[in-house]
Order: sequence, then C-alpha cells, then structure tokens
Amino acid sequence: MINFFRVVFIAGVLSGVVSQDSFAGSNQQFHLDIPTINQEIEIDGDFNESVWQQAAQVRLKYETSPGENIAAPVNTYAKVFASKTSLYFAFIAHDPSPENIRVNLRDRDKSWGDDMVGIKLDTFNNARLAYQFFINAYGVQSDSIENELTGQESDAWDGIWYSKGKLTEQGYQVEIQLPLRLFNFDDSHPLQTWGIELIRFYPRNETHRLSTHQIDRNVSCQLCQLGTASGLAGATQGKDLQITPSFVADQSNQRDIAPTGPWQDDTNIEAGVDLRWGITPTTLLNATINPDFSQVEADAGQLDVNNTFALFFPEKRAFFLDNKDYFDTQLDLLHTRNIGSPDYGLKLTSKTDDHTFAMLAANDIQSQFLVPGNLSSDIAVINEQSHNVATRYRFDPSKQFSIGGLVTLKQANDYHNYLASVDVKYQPTKQDTFTAQYAHSQTEYPDNFFNQFCGRDDCSYGLDDCEIGDCAINERVLRTKKDGEFDDKMFNIAYQHERRSWYVSTNYESIGSDFRADLGFIDKVDLTKFVFGGGYIWYPENNFFSRIELGGDWDITHSQNNERLEQETEMFIEFEGGLQSYIATGIIQRERVGRRHNSSIIHIDDNTTMFEETLGWLYTNFTPIGSVKLELDMYLGDDIDFANNRPASVNMFNPGVEWKITESLVLDLSHRYQTLDVDNGRLFTANLSDIRLNWQLTLNSFIRLSSVYTRIERNPDLYQYQNPDKLYQDLGNELLYGYKLNPQSVFYVGYSDAFVANDDIDSLTQHEKTYFMKLSYAWLL
Repeated sequence: MINFFRVVFIAGVLSGVVSQDSFAGSNQQFHLDIPTINQEIEIDGDFNESVWQQAAQVRLKYETSPGENIAAPVNTYAKVFASKTSLYFAFIAHDPSPENIRVNLRDRDKSWGDDMVGIKLDTFNNARLAYQFFINAYGVQSDSIENELTGQESDAWDGIWYSKGKLTEQGYQVEIQLPLRLFNFDDSHPLQTWGIELIRFYPRNETHRLSTHQIDRNVSCQLCQLGTASGLAGATQGKDLQITPSFVADQSNQRDIAPTGPWQDDTNIEAGVDLRWGITPTTLLNATINPDFSQVEADAGQLDVNNTFALFFPEKRAFFLDNKDYFDTQLDLLHTRNIGSPDYGLKLTSKTDDHTFAMLAANDIQSQFLVPGNLSSDIAVINEQSHNVATRYRFDPSKQFSIGGLVTLKQANDYHNYLASVDVKYQPTKQDTFTAQYAHSQTEYPDNFFNQFCGRDDCSYGLDDCEIGDCAINERVLRTKKDGEFDDKMFNIAYQHERRSWYVSTNYESIGSDFRADLGFIDKVDLTKFVFGGGYIWYPENNFFSRIELGGDWDITHSQNNERLEQETEMFIEFEGGLQSYIATGIIQRERVGRRHNSSIIHIDDNTTMFEETLGWLYTNFTPIGSVKLELDMYLGDDIDFANNRPASVNMFNPGVEWKITESLVLDLSHRYQTLDVDNGRLFTANLSDIRLNWQLTLNSFIRLSSVYTRIERNPDLYQYQNPDKLYQDLGNELLYGYKLNPQSVFYVGYSDAFVANDDIDSLTQHEKTYFMKLSYAWLL
C-alpha cells in the first residue's frame, strides 16, 4: 500500500500538478490546485479509499531551518483534496532510521519536540492571520493562530478537527480532516484561493524544518511567503452550529488558620451553556450563559518578591480565546482576565473582503482592573457588578497596509473607564515595517476608592507628612485619589528594518499620567520611553552552531515631567545548534530610580535615589537525549532592595527539566532560587518549586498531578520600615483526571488543596480543599 502511494505521489509531482518558482519569498513560487471530490472518508491513518488516487500530490522538497532552502534530508509526501464541507490531508513521512522517531502520547498542544507534520492556512490570503495544525506520529493534535500584525503565535485556540497517525516500517503516516466550519472565509467566490504551507519537523541533533517551498530570510513578513492553494469549488461551512451545555459541581472547604478555626463548607452546583454559531462563513457568534470559567489547569507558579508591579497571567478560557486575534493590536489594550466571573457573554467576529469587525460584551460580578504608575502598580477591586464591552474594526486594503480602531468600555455604578484607539501598520518594502498606535481614555473612580490602597508599610520610611487622615499615602493612592472624571492619552511609534543578516529597530512611547486601560494590561503610566537597537546574524555551515546572533539596545525612560526614571544599555549573544540547543547570554548596565523618599509626593527629582546596576544573565535549553530536555534561566548582579530603598545584589537560578519517562508519562520540574543581599547580610532567600506529572492514559484521557511550593526566609532585623515574617511558606496541590473527546466535550474530576505557614503557624497547615467535577459536551448541529 505504501509503495503504491509513493509511486502515485512521484507521478503527480512529475506530471506538473504542483508548480515551483525558484524565487524564494514570493507567494507565486508554490501553487497547489485542490480538487473537490464529493466523497467523505474515514479518518483511520490508512489510505485505502480510492479517492486518494484523485487527490493533488506534493513533496516537501526544502529544508528552511537550520539549512537555508537546501534539499530536505528525508522524503515527505502529502496529498490533499476537498469535499464541500472538509479539507482532507494525508502525509507519508519517510525516515531512514524509524527507531529514532520521537513520538509521545501527550495532551493537546503538548507534543512540541516530537516528529510531526503540519499545515498552515491563510483563508483570506491577505497575510494577516493563519491557522496552524500539527500532528505527531500518534495523531496527537496541536493547533494555533499566527498573527502577522503582532508577530505572535497563540496555541490557546482549540478547534474541533480529526486526525489519526501510525508508525510504519518506513517512518510514519498521518491522515487529517479539517472541517470547513473551523475557518472564516468568503464563500461567495466560486473558487477559493488560500495561502498555504505544508511543514514537517524532523528533530534529531537539530530540529529540521521541512517545507513545500523556500523561505527568504531577507523578507521580514512570514505570512507573505505562503504559497497559494486554489480550489474548494462550492465550499461551504455547512450548518455551523455548536451548542455546548456544561454541568459543574464543587465542594470547597475553607478555614481561618490564625488561630486554626472550624471548616466552613460551601457546595456549588451550576449548569451553563455555550453557543458557537457560524452565521455565515465569515461571521461567527459566540454566546455563553452562566459559564464555567474555573481553571482546570493551574497557573504556573510565580514569585512575587522584591517586585513593585502586578504579575501577569495569560488567558486560558475558551470563550475568550475563540477568534481572540481579531481584537489584537500592537498594545495590550484588551486582557480578558480582567473579566473575572461573568454571568453571560456575547462575542461577534466577522471578516468580509478587506474589513474585519469584532465585538465582545460581558458582565462581571465585580470590577477588577489595574492601577498603574511609573514606579509601581497593583490590582484594584470594586465590589460592584461591571459591564464590559470591546469593539474592534480593521481595514486591510493590501498585504502591506493595515489600519484599525479599538474601543473598550468598563463600567459600574460610580465607576467607568472608556478607551478609544487607532493603529496603523505599513510595510513599504519586504524589509521595512512601520507601526503606530494612539489611544485616549476617560475614567472616573468612586468616592474614597483610594482607601483600599492605604498602607503604612508604603508610608515612605516613617515620614509623618505622608499620612493624611487615616490614610498612609503611596503611589497607588495618588493615582486613584481623583475628583470627577479625568482623561489622558498614550501613543507608540515603531520602525524596524530586518534583513537576512542584520536588523535595526527603534521605538518611542508616551503614556500620560492619567491614562488608564482597565480592560487591558498597561501597568505603567506617566512615562516616555525611547529604544534603539539592532543586531547581526551569522549562519555557519558544517558547525555545531547553525545560527549566531549578536545584538543589543539602548533605552531611556522619563516621567511626563521629563524626570529621568531609567537608562539602560544591553548587549547579548544567541546560539542555536546541535542537541537542539539554544543559548543566550547578555549583560545589562543601567541607572534607575528606587522608591520615592516621600511617597505623598509624585515627583521623581529630589525625591528618589538613582541606583547604578550591572547585571549578567543566561538562558539555555537543550535536549541531550530524546527523552530529556534541560533548561536553565539565571541572572546575577546589582539590584534594588525596594522594601528599604537601598542597593543590593541578586542571585537567581531557575533550572528545569522535562523528562519523558515513558511515551505516556512525563515529568515537568522547575525550581526557582533567588536571594537578595544588602550590606549587612542576606535580606531574603526565596524558593519556588513547580512539579507536574502527566500520565496520558490514552489519546483522550489523562491523569495529572501538580504541586507548587513557595518558601521565603527573611531577616526581619535588616528591614528598616517593616517587620515581615521570618518564614513564609505555601503549598498548592491538584490531582485531576480528564477525558477529552474534543476540546469542548470534556469530563474532569479532581481535588485541590492549599497549605500555609508563617511565624504564627509553625508548620504547613491546610486551610483550603476543594473537590470538583465538570462535564460538557459539544453538539455539532
């Protein structure tokens, strides 16, 4: 069967079904005509159906990385055809040493590093967004959205599609069905023309990226270099309606442990429903009522120590992630984790020709947002229901030019934040990119809102004049003690010139002191920042390292009153090469201010100390053997002791290991060790351990154990203005069983708990435990 299939592939290539142009970087260098055959097939990993003999055929001829458009080291063949409602792909991946194929049974989006094949599709062929689908030899799925506007890829998006993979004597083969309801596309055209690339990752000493066509490293736009695929005659999404009811039950037990009190039990049983309706192939409606937004997968542990700014946590909830990219701009003006617990939500996204529109509306049982500053930020909460709206429009008249606008609204009884923004991206050449964005906000806080930020530990080192009434003044108080409405603006202008072997970039940003983006994540205001940087890249041949980059940048930051906050110079060097290695190291020299001497005054000059710092850092990851990946992140040098506003030295080591114990059992372990020393001794030692053990029972089911432990030891005698605990510990555990028929049809049952210890509690004492269950099923109508 396989030999016959290979003969058919080669015959198709020789017969001219696929055309190639030797000019790398042009979307005309590769074209594929996809036939429409009105026949559905069973996705079983075999190619027994006669329809495969009528499919278009192509070979992945080129290695684009680390080799630069050289001949692929192994043979990979693909076939493709369409029905009226689906796209079908078949891959045969030959391997001269099949025993070296790296393949593991993993959860969705967790198989990176394995041998895999993939598909990239730009359904509007306008180089803005591309769907990406990757499959390993066991059929494990990974999918993502690549956004050319922001230059980022997000694997948080999950579509419902079908695949099957199997190992063979010659390598492995994969069969894929992509229902057209996954995609936004314009079905008014009798024939579709989509951007396309077929890819194979072949990880051995290095990870070889193989492709159907060449990639020009002199072209900065990646999606502009996709080939084209024509066909899908009469393609339609069909009846694109998905209804997903869900049922959630949990029992939580909590107690006050200072002193240890009785357990307080709370049982919660709720039902909800999600609706996903493709009104047209270009317009998608998402709606949710009483959604379950509980986090099944715990956030990665983070140390919040000697840090004056709020921590960032990414969005993981499916309702907000579906077509999230339609809302993206160069600035992070929409971060939906600011909508914590809605009762309902509605989202409409649409793209027609050159026009993209997106609208999101949801309530929240409370109002949560960032209070930013130029030296600190914090999370604020108003215990009132809020209404949240975001609307985005973008016009893309060409692949080189894009202009858009974003409006957000967050409102409660005595509070509101309105924001309007316009953004532009222009690429006059293949190497030059200009971006610009302007935003204006109007905000009003409730009376006495500032009181939640009053705290004597921030009261500027004991100065009496920092206390007004019953409130110890600090920056968050000053940023929130407002009478009536206030407004301000921010803007950002950037330019980048990027070539194969060198690049330069510059950026200027200005954020007004009263600017707020309460539905986004803008944690710094009252500043201007200028950055200039560049670098040079080498591609050695026949060397352990296949890519070397030397670069750096210089930046300077002032307050809106032209008071210098920071000036920094950084140089770095990066290496990529054998053992799938990546090594980056650099040195930073900077001057920056500490905390305000008198925190009741917003000024910087004559109210802060300018500290000089030299800091070295190193990051590396590599795979010494196929089942083990090692990682190390570290830095050491000068720092600021923000609690006491004095110079300090820091040491941070963060090693990690991913050990694939078996094909289905994986251990992820990381540990962060951080110390801060001052003249008289060690101020604190902080440790954070994050352990996750995942046992993938089948392609659809798994058992996961996670544990995050934090231990912070301080020397209270070295704190001048505070009296912290000498020892603080906390421990969070979660045990979860999951069964995923698809990303929306799931069954979870699990247990989690939390422990804490401090100077008043001698040992880790449990203060929270929860039993939970979730059941949801996606009805595809």
